[in-house]
Amino acid sequence: MKHGKKLTVEMKKFLRSKGYEVGCYLFVKNTSDVLVILNKETGQTEEVRR
Repeated sequence: MKHGKKLTVEMKKFLRSKGYEVGCYLFVKNTSDVLVILNKETGQTEEVRR
């Protein structure tokens, strides 16, 4: 399993606009079209399209 890193301020704003609770997530991969996030509690990854 990949290790997550802290979200940046821009990522937090983006996730809030999509309806996510930013305190529960770390990011794994950040590309121009997809942000892959890791849920701290469940360990599941999700892809969020931009």
